Amino acid sequence: MKLSDFDYNLPEELIALEPIQKRDNAKLMVLDRCSQKIEHSNFFEIGKYFRKGDVLILNNTKVVPARFFGENEKKAKIEILLLKKKSEAPIIFEALLKPGKKIKIGNKIQFGNNAIYGTVIARSETGTWDIQFASSSEFAEISKFGEMPLPPYIMKHRKVLQDDKINYQTTYAKHNGAIAAPTAGLHWTPELLDKVKKIGVKVLEITLHIGYGTFKPIIVEDIENHKMHEEQYEITEEIAYEINSAKKSGRRVIANGTSAVRTLESSVQQGKLEYKKDWSNLFIYPGYKFKVVDAMITNFHIPKSTVLILTCAFAGKDFLLNAYQEAIKNHYRFLSFGDATFVV
Repeated sequence: MKLSDFDYNLPEELIALEPIQKRDNAKLMVLDRCSQKIEHSNFFEIGKYFRKGDVLILNNTKVVPARFFGENEKKAKIEILLLKKKSEAPIIFEALLKPGKKIKIGNKIQFGNNAIYGTVIARSETGTWDIQFASSSEFAEISKFGEMPLPPYIMKHRKVLQDDKINYQTTYAKHNGAIAAPTAGLHWTPELLDKVKKIGVKVLEITLHIGYGTFKPIIVEDIENHKMHEEQYEITEEIAYEINSAKKSGRRVIANGTSAVRTLESSVQQGKLEYKKDWSNLFIYPGYKFKVVDAMITNFHIPKSTVLILTCAFAGKDFLLNAYQEAIKNHYRFLSFGDATFVV
């Protein structure tokens, strides 16, 4: 299967650079896989598409201010995106550094008043770097300079704003660790979640810390050769029990976002969801047989991305890409701050 099969022309004016004023006022496109019908709605009306007994799965990861700006010894500006902590003693982070051509192993990247720094100690085959910090107190000081890691396509057009600390975060975020928001969750307000609960929907939370794996570009034409970067997830024993009970009784499990889909599908062993804390490098593409997820809520994704390919695997490639053309004609807003789909 070719990467070019998952391309489409996304008009730049439809890319949402700012959040909508009220989270649940986003548009909602409902895609019925059985009838192949498309319905246009609004996210605040999503409750009418739920059934009593449904189980809605939210990803409660919390985005951390993981983007930093520093200088190397030659005073060249360096952008740092911390991906994940690899070691506690010494403190070592895996990171993306730009521009990479100005970085060498052994370089010191200075922050703030140049009194504190991290040392570049290694580079991986995938293009990431390892940075070591001298102590936890020093890293705590460096952390004061971090800002929210908005997607690069937004950063091309505007600076990070103070409001992004709220807007680029779900209202139910709990556990620090993500470097990108689970954007399908940005539409939910506490009031709307209460409404679906009153319908008889069980709302459960799991965690997947969205990292490099979700947004790393695919650079191979044969998508089966793409390797996902690992991301940490956790499903508690109580949540696993609730989901297994729902599947056993024939109730729908609805994943809110592609990160929730990957978490659930990564945890199945012999037809049963297991509770665990682990790392997932699961790459879902057409042909994959879904074992847990019965419906999913997600945004409109960037062409040729892993999240678009996952959604194609669930909805059907032709049906989904036709729906995207319908969305373009109807001026839906695309990507992280954009509108949503509900694939049933």
